[in-house]
Amino acid sequence: MPQQATPLTYDVTAWRVDAHGSLATTKQAEIVLDTDVVGRTDAFNPAELFLAAIAACIIKGIERVTPMLRFELRGVEVRLHGVRQDAPPKMVSVDYELIVDTDETDQRLDLLHTNVRKYGTISNTVAQATKLEGVIRRKA
Repeated sequence: MPQQATPLTYDVTAWRVDAHGSLATTKQAEIVLDTDVVGRTDAFNPAELFLAAIAACIIKGIERVTPMLRFELRGVEVRLHGVRQDAPPKMVSVDYELIVDTDETDQRLDLLHTNVRKYGTISNTVAQATKLEGVIRRKA
């Protein structure tokens, strides 16, 4: 019988600071959360944090697969657009544009995108819950 790997676990603690915001911590990191009902410009609100998690997953996936693919790049940018419905409140779709600064061929660029989509923990989770679509393109 094949041996199963021990699942990875993650721990985050968050607390309300006041009516205008909250803090979340993990390891030695801290992030200010926009939990103000009217919003604030100096922190990510929950929807923006959700999109940022997808972007981080995509970029981390690229960091993971580029050495295996021997894929050379100078930089990566991810632009995301989420659409939220009000009743019931949920994200109904997320579209992204993955921009890679590289001299690799279009086929290699598509291979990178395939691998990132296939092995992304957060992107795979989101894709099961809502429409997640994206394109990859070369930086102009």
